[in-house]
Amino acid sequence: MLLSLISTIDTEGLATDFYGLLQSFYHAPMYHIVLEILLFFSVMWLLFFRKPHPIEKKLTEKEKQELIDEWQPEPLVPAVDPNHPALNVRVLDGPVGKHITIDNEESLNFATLNFLNFVGNERIQNKSIQAVQKYGVGSCGPRGFYGTIDIHLELEERLARFLGCEEGIIYSYGFSTIASIIPAYSKRNDVIFVDEGVHYAIQKGIEASRSHIKWFKHNDLNDLERLLIEQENLDKKNMKKARATRRFLIVEGLYMNYGDLCPLPRMVELKYKYKYRIFIDESVSFGTIGQTGRGITEYYNIDRHQIDLISSTLEYAVGSIGGFAVGSSFVIDHQRLSAQGYCFSASLPPLLAAAAIEALNIMEENSDLFETLMYKSKQLHNKLIAIKGYVIQGDYLSPLKHLRLPDEFNTIGRLESIVHFAQTKHITITVARYLQDEHVLPQPSVRLILNVDMSEEEMDFLCAVLQEALVVTM
Repeated sequence: MLLSLISTIDTEGLATDFYGLLQSFYHAPMYHIVLEILLFFSVMWLLFFRKPHPIEKKLTEKEKQELIDEWQPEPLVPAVDPNHPALNVRVLDGPVGKHITIDNEESLNFATLNFLNFVGNERIQNKSIQAVQKYGVGSCGPRGFYGTIDIHLELEERLARFLGCEEGIIYSYGFSTIASIIPAYSKRNDVIFVDEGVHYAIQKGIEASRSHIKWFKHNDLNDLERLLIEQENLDKKNMKKARATRRFLIVEGLYMNYGDLCPLPRMVELKYKYKYRIFIDESVSFGTIGQTGRGITEYYNIDRHQIDLISSTLEYAVGSIGGFAVGSSFVIDHQRLSAQGYCFSASLPPLLAAAAIEALNIMEENSDLFETLMYKSKQLHNKLIAIKGYVIQGDYLSPLKHLRLPDEFNTIGRLESIVHFAQTKHITITVARYLQDEHVLPQPSVRLILNVDMSEEEMDFLCAVLQEALVVTM
């Protein structure tokens, strides 16, 4: 009787509990039920299906030694051809001016970027000597740590005044100038539109920025506008993100790898339509293009205030070392806190700042220097076109030109043969060199640089040697 009563009570209690469980499931939130089911299956997997990690077998000393003996480490650097041109440079003796001395033989220099023949200029040398006597040779400190000298501030002020901008900033190394400037402004998630023909320093700068890079075909405005329209459509899908995204266009005034000018007027028009900032690197065009050598903006008669930042080197036309940027005070001051090449490099040696200032003095006093250079560039261009067998690339106004052979003959080996033959005739030219990780590797070419002091007879002699080189080497 007692057992029967207990059995009845248990049955009723179990039924009540089961009913309550069903009710709790019915009223429980769905996420709670899903979570409990996942927990249940996780426990089942841990109990019945998870395999224990095998106990690792300890190696004997002999086995360890055998593994060590078999290990072959990767080389620290890849193998390099001992005949690579960079390992077999021609050593010069004396100033790298219009004439240079190689292996005790003098030759005409059409290879270095000394456009205005300021290297070896007596006025510039005397000012440099005076600076050494006053300041010594180096600065031994970054600009923010006792490396700022009064002559640095003078040079910055002169550069800004020369280009009609509010403020300027100088760097101690030309390559690090634009390579430091770009990542100082453009950050992760920003967008950079960049010509695929830009030189290597710009490529390293945009790589360091970690921004979204959109390459457009060299000097192809239709391709640029296609990318701008694509970006505009993306921005419309996420307006909140678009408001926080900065957009930059980065070009060269005169392209080092091609010798042609950028179509700046149309780019300025597109700037106001698609809302981006323009950075121009005028490393080649500064001191070579424009009626007074003030670069691509002067050539196209564009207000420099429409350009957000202009950068250049002091190592080409100016004939010194370092680089600079000019723009509004708001833009330039940001670099003093954020540009790595400015913040962490020892400042420009005072003698080089003095040399750059004197070079600017000469440029301001002799504005006909630039008309002469552009006139001679046209002359040389026409003379080169008249030579049968070469393909000439570069604007007719550009003092930098690239010579190529027809496609099937245009190899580094043949171009090197032309360079070596020219050297036997006391003409120094060079094959353009590029690193293998360039974004777009330009076609092989001989790069010609015109010095403003070259006479028409000397240009004729160059062309005669190039014509003869075709006959001898092809």
